[in-house]
Amino acid sequence: MKDIMGMMKQVKDMQARMQKAQEELEALEVTGQSGAGLVKVTMNGKADLKRVAIDPSLLKPDEAEIVEDLIVAAFQDAKGKVEAEMQTKMAAVTGGLPIPPGMKLF
Repeated sequence: MKDIMGMMKQVKDMQARMQKAQEELEALEVTGQSGAGLVKVTMNGKADLKRVAIDPSLLKPDEAEIVEDLIVAAFQDAKGKVEAEMQTKMAAVTGGLPIPPGMKLF
């Protein structure tokens, strides 16, 4: 019975840590960039896009396709940063417990 109580406390503690980690991720802002900083996107830790900044030198009608590609590349850069941060937070929350592949806690 004592083991079950200890395990329940661990689960409750992990739930509290997970809630805190989710709040921290939502408050987190990362910026991805491409084209040597000519295009920047900012997103939160849940990968919600918040801002797009485009250097005025790119705003020429005949270069629209280049700008579009740079936006996608900047988004992917930011998304990779968010995923890395999520993995770090998850490792801290689970304390190294193995999580089945494909299981998303956030």
